[in-house]
Formats: sequence, structure tokens, C-alpha cells
Amino acid sequence: MKILVDADAFPNALKEILLRAVLKRCITTIFIANKNISIPDVEHISMEIVSLGVDVADNRIAELVEVEDLVITADIPLADRVVAKGALALDPRGTIYDEENVKYLLAMRNLMDELRNSGEITGGPSAIDAKTVRAFADGLNKILSRK
Repeated sequence: MKILVDADAFPNALKEILLRAVLKRCITTIFIANKNISIPDVEHISMEIVSLGVDVADNRIAELVEVEDLVITADIPLADRVVAKGALALDPRGTIYDEENVKYLLAMRNLMDELRNSGEITGGPSAIDAKTVRAFADGLNKILSRK
């Protein structure tokens, strides 16, 4: 198992939780973004910088992911691609995407996107708070405990 992180918008508060977990378990972890992200200088943790562009990081993650890997992303279409390859995805808000829920969550995301585009709904997700940090930590722990 390796962990791939869609790191462009990954919150620092959650990065600390993730790093503690992967350092403790020596899990290969790759942060993928279009800019440099500060990570520890440890053999099994790396950073891959991709070019700017729509879905460039997502496409690289989809290319690298293998069965039983974990991808951390808030991007539900990417999560769908990951699950289709036999891996799991974890949202920074703690939702675990798997075969049982990803299609439903993708449909809900598409509906909400349509409602936002039509002006029916405005705004986005709330800020990361202590409850969200706990939910992410719990989801990560649940996945890592399976391995």
C-alpha cells in the first residue's frame, strides 16, 4: 500500500496528522501538486511536482494508483477513478470513498454543481475545524488499521 495525496489544496492541519501516521508506519507516501509542498526529508515520503493545468495532478494520481492504495483527495471524480482501479480514497473531511458509495457521491456532487451553476445554491464547503480534523484522523485510522 502506498498513499497518494492530491496536495494542491490539502490543509496543513491534516498534513500533520497524515505525516505522523505514515512516519509511524513507514508507508510510502507521494504528495502530488503543481507547486512545491513542504514535506519531511524521509526516504519513504516524496513530492512530485506536475505542470499547471486542469486535472494534471488528478491524471498523474490516476496513473500511479494501484489496487489497495489510498488516495487522499477532495475531488470526487478523481475518487471515482481511484475506486474503479481497486483502491480507496479519503476526503479531507473524513469520507471514505469505496465501491459502495462513490457513484452516489459523484451523482450528488454533479447535482450540487448544477445547482451552483444555476445560482440556486451559493458558497462552498465550510472551513476546516476541529470536528473535521477528527473526522479525517478517524477515517485515516480506519483505513490504515485494515492493512
